[in-house]
This record gives sequence, C-alpha cells and structure tokens, in this order.
Amino acid sequence: MSADEDTREIPIEDEAGGGEPEPEAGDAEEAVAVEDREEELRALQDQLLRLQAEFQNYRKREARERAAAWARAKGDLAQKLLGALDDLHRVAHLDPAVTAAPAVIDGVQLVERKLVDTLRREGLTPVGEGGEPFDPNLHEAIGMWPAPSPELDGTIAAVTVPGYKLGAQLLRPAQVQVYGRPPDA
Repeated sequence: MSADEDTREIPIEDEAGGGEPEPEAGDAEEAVAVEDREEELRALQDQLLRLQAEFQNYRKREARERAAAWARAKGDLAQKLLGALDDLHRVAHLDPAVTAAPAVIDGVQLVERKLVDTLRREGLTPVGEGGEPFDPNLHEAIGMWPAPSPELDGTIAAVTVPGYKLGAQLLRPAQVQVYGRPPDA
C-alpha cells in the first residue's frame, strides 16, 4: 500500500445508522398520499374559487333581471294610464270661455273612473268605507265624532283620504274620522 492510499477516508457507518437513511416503503407511500391530498386540496380550492365567481355572476345577473322586470312593470302600468292622462289633458285645456262647469266636472269624473278602473285591474283595492269597524292596521284616525248610538262606537264616520292596498300590501292607510263615545258617557 502506498501512502496516498492510506490517507483516504473510508466512510464508516456506526451501528446507530448514521448518514442518509434509505427511504422505507411506508415513507414512500406516505409521501404519495401527501401529494395526493395536496392535489385534491388544490382541486377543491380551484372548485371553490369557480363556485364563488359563478355565484357572484348569478347575483349580478339576478339584480339586472329584477331591475329589468321592475322597469317593464312600471312601463306597462304607465302605458295603461295613458288613456286617463289623455282625458285629463283634454279637461285641463278646455276653453273656459266656452265650457260650462258641468262639462269640466264630467271630464274630471271620467278621468277618475278610468284611473280607478285601470288600477283595480292591476290589483289595487280601496281601503276604508264609512260604517266599517276602525282597524288601526288599515286606517289612520285623524279625528273623532260623537257616536249617535252605541252600535256605531269604533266605526268609521267619514273617510277623509282613501287608503289603498295592492294585493295584500297596504300602500297607504285610509285617513278617517271615527265615531266614539265621549269619555264621560
């Protein structure tokens, strides 16, 4: 042996298993399982992002469609009211020098009937009639009249401003005068 050969280092492995351990079969399976889980996680994250974007697009589309439907409904109602508006325009522009008061009254009543008929066809119903029981959910009491008889106590004496419902929705309560007995009676 030469001197160069003697100075070479020879790696010595101790019994404790020094150096790089050889991968075992269990570790390889675990690494593959981790990679599979990471890939599955990436796929789920991607799917979540796509669903979030899809939901945001759905919300925007629904808002646009709702706005368009509301605009169409308003346009339909306005179109149905044009006949009454035309009549009102004619009455408003009558020549006072040649028009008698009864003609004006007839014209205004015609416009009122057309408006009421058109709105009733759309589901509008008046609220508040004289003689019906006062209901604070439908009526707003703006005054009281003495009840001529005990049976009329708590009923509507007169309607000052009619109320209206559209379907089940109260648009405006009726402003009414209510019969009531004086406190000392």
